[in-house]
Amino acid sequence: MRLIQIGYQTFMAENLRTTKYNDGTDIPHIMDNKVWSNLTSGAYSIYNFSPENEQIYGKLYNWYAVNTGKLCPKGWHIPTDAEWTQLENYLGSNVGGKLKATGNTTDGTGLWESPNSGATNESGFSGLPGGYRGGDGSYGGMGSLGYWWSSTEYGTSLAWGRYLYYSVSSVFRGNDGKERGLSCRCARD
Repeated sequence: MRLIQIGYQTFMAENLRTTKYNDGTDIPHIMDNKVWSNLTSGAYSIYNFSPENEQIYGKLYNWYAVNTGKLCPKGWHIPTDAEWTQLENYLGSNVGGKLKATGNTTDGTGLWESPNSGATNESGFSGLPGGYRGGDGSYGGMGSLGYWWSSTEYGTSLAWGRYLYYSVSSVFRGNDGKERGLSCRCARD
């Protein structure tokens, strides 16, 4: 496992791929769209059910899996909204560019759609455009969007996350429905 130090924070350098919580309990792998859309408990998915996508982008977890506090290995956790903000403040300008992996699909040098604006990966975070699984079970955004959960709720049905887009060099803070499947990164306790 490759680690990166960004300021005073240590992150895993890849998205999660685990199928088990840190207590050994299986995380349900939900393929059926209707089942996915009605969940109120932790689950994961793989973009378009493709093992190739899993190898590259990791798994997509709903926020209920994040909320267990057991998604990351012991000694690690999903960053809070405040920890994401600390990361952004440390990186300063062009935060999205510093978090995104470089290259683009047009010239065959990367996985982001062109133009992959501002991408330098200066932080070593190597953010990839793994897309998302919607609350209805559909998939979208691969190649153009990278979404990561925080562990911080925003009301009863939403939670905070961070988003990178192919066409801008900013990072965006937003909230999403807890039933959506997003990528996850672990930060050291």
